[in-house]
Amino acid sequence: MGLIITLCGSTKFKQQFIHTEAALTYHGHIVLSLGLFEHSDDIYLSNEKLHMLQELHLRKIDLSDAIYVIDEDEYIGESTRKEIQYAKSKGKDIHYYSSSKNKLDMLL
Repeated sequence: MGLIITLCGSTKFKQQFIHTEAALTYHGHIVLSLGLFEHSDDIYLSNEKLHMLQELHLRKIDLSDAIYVIDEDEYIGESTRKEIQYAKSKGKDIHYYSSSKNKLDMLL
């Protein structure tokens, strides 16, 4: 059985999330991803809903062995930086989309 991996990154990279989730699942990993792509899908979220979703994502990180940061063109926003710091504080392995030769080779 593979790892439990939470995907982190900007919601504007929806296609990269979908591709990465499919590839990691195909190779036997349990993948926890985003429930909404508010930037890609132009969804308005109140501050209350945004905070709730951020907390849910931290709980996903708690459940994970590792996080996989979708940092297309090495872009990492403020929320993702906080998630990376949180994962580091919990001793999680951290992998980056932009630094993988074949984007997923580190985990396959």
